[in-house]
This record gives sequence, structure tokens and C-alpha cells, in this order.
Amino acid sequence: MNRKVILTSAILAASAALTGCRVAEVTEEEHEPKIFGATYMTRNNPYFDVLHEAIENVVEGNGDIVISRNPCQDQEKQNDQILEMLDEGIEVLFLNPVDWETVEPALKACQEKGVIVINMDTVVKDQEYVSSIIETDNYEAGVQCAEDMMKRLDKARIVVLDNPTQTSISNRVQGFIETVEASAEGDNYKVVARKCGQGEFEDSADAMASILNRGIECEVVLGGNDPSALGALAALQQYHEDNGVLIYGIDGSPDFKSMLNLGLVTGTSGQDPRQIGEVAAQTAYDCLDGKEVKKYISITPYMITQENLDDYEITGWGR
Repeated sequence: MNRKVILTSAILAASAALTGCRVAEVTEEEHEPKIFGATYMTRNNPYFDVLHEAIENVVEGNGDIVISRNPCQDQEKQNDQILEMLDEGIEVLFLNPVDWETVEPALKACQEKGVIVINMDTVVKDQEYVSSIIETDNYEAGVQCAEDMMKRLDKARIVVLDNPTQTSISNRVQGFIETVEASAEGDNYKVVARKCGQGEFEDSADAMASILNRGIECEVVLGGNDPSALGALAALQQYHEDNGVLIYGIDGSPDFKSMLNLGLVTGTSGQDPRQIGEVAAQTAYDCLDGKEVKKYISITPYMITQENLDDYEITGWGR
């Protein structure tokens, strides 16, 4: 082969290589990453870490970006953080509000920017601002705890640790109380104390301690979620009042199931934050694609007690 042919072949090869690079660059640039925002009332509860991880896996798997903020149970701070994320160019907001009512200014700002809002776990009051709501059937979770309690006790004095600004907990408490009241033996069960535990371990421990300091006795404690129930357990143990008290949580968290395995608590109505996160993320992409989505998506909870604990992974979430 003469030098001219060799030179020509080299030039063609180099040209093809460069063209290939340009094609690769164009292909990579075809997808401009979308920015998603996520905010949860707290990251002090591992439930929200698992929920966020599920969303993150779907979003990043599609080559997009998710940014998140932690308002630490402060709705004013959450509103400000949502405005910051709007300035950063988010197209979708995954929202778990601190307060179902006073989140409204942030919802209006999202609407003005044309941002899709996917409401998770705790339903906002102004639902016209959200594209879809994904949550566990929280009322049914309360029903399940009440039914289990009534199988175990013919009568009881009950302490409830709730959080009025969080609709998920309010609905759980409502399901529990209405189920008891509607039963034939409803008069045998009485709520002797009801106090806000903020859905947090330490706040619930303090709330339970204040109830015990008032000399109130009980046979049952309903925590609005697992951290609330575990906070109540801590206070009962500190005051040596935990013997024989039935303690119910709602979440199905690894921490609660560990205590359940030790026989220190009674039962929890479980939910799967991974499932909620995956459904929320897929719903967001359906909205972006212009597809019609369900306004409300409810996921059925499941009762976990010592009797069926072997059917569940103690160290994980979900079934």
C-alpha cells in the first residue's frame, strides 16, 4: 500500500472517530435533566428517609435531579424552602406538609409557576392546588388498631398521642375512636387523655410523662405513629408504669417491630414508604407526560402483632 493510500485511510478513520464523538455528545445532550423538589415535615423520622430514597431512585434512574429540604416541623420554614426550590427551577414538588392549612401560600406559589405538586402521606386542606395525593389509608390504620385492642381487652382507659396539624395522624385517631364508639361495647372504652406528641419520639415521651404526672392511669396508649408510641413506651418505662399497658403505633417501622419482638409493645398498622415513594414518582412522570392521573391514591395498611411478626422482616419496611 502506498503512502497516499495510507494517509487517506488515516484521515477517514480520524474523521469517523470524531463524528462518532459528536454523535455521542448529541445523544447525551438530548435529555436535559428535569429538577424535582421534595420536602418532608421532618427528617427525624426514618420513614421519610425511606420515602425520599424511593423517589430519588426513580428520578435519578430517569436521568433527572431531585433536591430536598428539611423544615424541621416548621411550616413557615417549609414555605420559604419551597419558594427557594421554585427559584432553582423545579418542575415537580413532592410535598409532605408540616401543617395541612398554613402550607397554602407555598401551594399558590407553585400554581403560579406551573409546578406540579404531588402530595404525600399528609393531605393538604387546599387540594385544588395538588395534582395527586398518595397516602396509606390512615383511617383504616386506626380501625385496625382499635379492632385488635377490643379483641384483647373488654374495657380500657385509653391515652391518645396525636398531632392535629397532621391529617394522617388525625385520620388514624379518628378511625380508632369511631371504631370503638361504634362497637357494641363502646361504653367500656374511654379516652382519659389526649395530647399532642408532634409525631416525634421526644415530644411524645414528654407528653406521656405529663399525663403520668397528673396521676392519669391507662391500659392502652395509641400513638399517632410509631415514634409517638415508642416515646410513650420510654415514658411509661421511666415511671415504671409500662407493665400490662397495650401500646399501639402506626407505621410498621423496624424500630417498632424490634420492640414488638421483645414483647414491649402490642401492635402497629404497617405501611410501606418505599411503595408510596415509587407511586408518587411514577405519578409525577405521568403528569409531566400529560397523562391523566388519579386525584387520590390510597394504599391499604396491614396489622402487625407478635402473632404474625414472623411474616415480616423486622429490620426493614413493608411486607
